[in-house]
Amino acid sequence: MMGEIYKYLSPVHLKINVRIQEEQGKMKKLLFILVLVLSISIVSTSLAQQEVYKGHAIALHGDVKYGPDFTHFDYVNPNAPKGGTVRLATIGTYDSFNPYILKGVSAGGTGLIYDTLTVQSDDEPFTEYGLLAETIEVPEDSSWVAFTLRKEARWHDGSPVTADDVIFTFYTLIEKGHPFYKYYYNDVVDVKKESSRKVKFIFREGVNPELPLIMGQLPVLSKKYYTKIDFSKTSLEPPLGSGPYRVDKVNPGRSVSYRRVDNYWGKDIPVNKGRWNYDEIRYEYYRDETVLVEAFKAGEYDFRLENVSKVWATAYKGSNFDKGLIIKEELPNENPTGMQGWVFNTRRELFKDKRVRLALTYAFDFEWTNRTLFYSQYTRTNSYFSNSELASSGLPGPAERALLEPFKDKIPPEVFTKVYEAPSTDVSGGQRTNLMKALKLLQEAGWVYKDKKLVHSKTGQHFKFEFLILQPSTERIAIPFQRNLERMGISMEIRTVDTSQYVNRLDSYDFDMTSVVWAQSLSPGNEQRDFWSTEAADRTGTRNLAGIKDPVIDHLIDEIIKAPDRQSLVTACRALDRVLLWGYYCIPNWYIRTYRIAYWNKFSRPKIKAKYALGFSDTWWVDPKKEKALNRNK
Repeated sequence: MMGEIYKYLSPVHLKINVRIQEEQGKMKKLLFILVLVLSISIVSTSLAQQEVYKGHAIALHGDVKYGPDFTHFDYVNPNAPKGGTVRLATIGTYDSFNPYILKGVSAGGTGLIYDTLTVQSDDEPFTEYGLLAETIEVPEDSSWVAFTLRKEARWHDGSPVTADDVIFTFYTLIEKGHPFYKYYYNDVVDVKKESSRKVKFIFREGVNPELPLIMGQLPVLSKKYYTKIDFSKTSLEPPLGSGPYRVDKVNPGRSVSYRRVDNYWGKDIPVNKGRWNYDEIRYEYYRDETVLVEAFKAGEYDFRLENVSKVWATAYKGSNFDKGLIIKEELPNENPTGMQGWVFNTRRELFKDKRVRLALTYAFDFEWTNRTLFYSQYTRTNSYFSNSELASSGLPGPAERALLEPFKDKIPPEVFTKVYEAPSTDVSGGQRTNLMKALKLLQEAGWVYKDKKLVHSKTGQHFKFEFLILQPSTERIAIPFQRNLERMGISMEIRTVDTSQYVNRLDSYDFDMTSVVWAQSLSPGNEQRDFWSTEAADRTGTRNLAGIKDPVIDHLIDEIIKAPDRQSLVTACRALDRVLLWGYYCIPNWYIRTYRIAYWNKFSRPKIKAKYALGFSDTWWVDPKKEKALNRNK
């Protein structure tokens, strides 16, 4: 405690102690004591007077939308009927019900088992409302957050959810969980049990207004359950949860179903009213994408969110669509689309030179790909925060320049002088022109064209690498890129692997190039460290797949995290965006501003759509009349 108080003393107070001479004795010692006591009194008074917010919700910036007396979110139907089964499908397999560790592949839908301390609303940029937590307390400086749990919060076995469970969860995740958690919660220095229902998280000194909201997202695990089960190992034993669903039927690696908990403790609280309407949610696993699509059309499962343009344009046809038995829709959304790209692993010597990375970017012909393979459905990505106000545009304004100019000699000059646009064959006049630009850059980097191969002028090394992919549908996009590289003497091997191998190789950074999506929210924060920071580059299992180690980027991440208001956050994100873009860490891909969905016509949804979520899993419902008509007409 005294160490904490000393940091509030002024330099003058500290000098008094240094200058006390032995001959001055008691009088000056007494003077110092009086000054120290006065300082402590002032600090204590200041701390006591610091306003502490206590309420049902907390927003990162601005006010919360829903007041303490709200009954439900606007984007739900509070009277939605409960019942029915929804059948979903995915590619791959699973071998665990623990999504919080590095080992194994967790089953789809495991998040349905657990409740978090708070839940984010889907029509605000970043506001958290109490779920397990009845109240949230935060001081003005956001140096801690305290959650008081609801008295009625229960595990599925009927036992109460306690502060001990929350504390156990925190330490278990950072000590035994996926490496992401240790880093994500790095600024939490202590967790205290204030009572059986109240827990307090104390943060490292410094400004991070996002931390109280981040801690609210903590998925709470049962301390009692994990005293019997080794958390660090994969397991197919259905875990004890407190959420709206529990594991029902398990067919290892092939299917899993979840049953709605009839006596779910939180079914009537405002944040859950009108949500979690299906009686059963079932996941079927398939090994082939083509079979997956055909199984949907044959009625083997109920809903698809399509992400392959060719499938969307050509496969969703037939009598079931013509008769209205299957509905095909495109729903606009306001979600930030982040960055999807083909990332270079700069840990590899081959990709350390920025000129090499830019050269390969010239070899990807997006315009031809979009017209020929995507049916002109996509927009080229030119930002790591695309489709949002966080994306950089034009040249940096005064606020961005103020952040960037102290590092002018450490970042690309183009950050200040040019507007980033990914190489375009429409602009350059054709792919041949772009490949000539690419060869010039490669020559500057020490590569020469010899005997129809690109080799290094000093070592004679042939320029070759592997493109690691998970989905076979990516092959048709990668092959034209491969051919363009071959024209320059570069050999790229396309390697398609199964889910387990893909996850393991990404976690250990055992790849040259791969396809990645860095998803972004409207309020970026701590996760940016996991995406881009120097520290994350050397840790297993982070999203810094590019291996970026740049102190300027580290500084801009900190600016994002400590942003005191919305405009400061936007400015810092735009500045980071520019530095990332001009670093050429990936070949930017594309994005779409709509959800492309298809579903068998047995569902209804709320009249008001959430701005930032589709809501199929938690706000739609099986409509008994539609389901009856569907079964009659099949």
